[in-house]
Amino acid sequence: MSDAPDQQKDAPSTSQVGRTKDAGWQIGVSKTIDRPVDEVWDFVTSPAGVAIWLGEGVTLLNEKGTAYETKDGTRGELRSFRELTRVRVTWQPEDWSHETTLQLAVTATSAGKARLVVHQERLADAAERERQRAHWQNVVNQLVVALTAG
Repeated sequence: MSDAPDQQKDAPSTSQVGRTKDAGWQIGVSKTIDRPVDEVWDFVTSPAGVAIWLGEGVTLLNEKGTAYETKDGTRGELRSFRELTRVRVTWQPEDWSHETTLQLAVTATSAGKARLVVHQERLADAAERERQRAHWQNVVNQLVVALTAG
């Protein structure tokens, strides 16, 4: 008789929700918007849109390696910029001891509709993941309100 099932049951869990082998703790938030991709993209990369999701005081450049710092002290650097698709940056608030990777993406879901996705990885732990989930849900909602108000 083998005791393999007991060994598997007692093994440490690597399948915790929100935790990956390579990126650590991560969170993703998305929302479908009744606007075309180019309109959503133009807004989220505009000064008004960037102020909502990345922070005030930043002009989003599309040159890899460009550093930024927001008025509230969040800092990072641009990792990639794919027109009409996604922006990837490092993201570290002033009071954090570690940086994370943040990606904002826009994809078409159907004619005239787009999905806005915010994905953050390399979070410290499950508690930080939950705080960031609430933060990004709020940010995505603010972006949608700003986009649909005009």
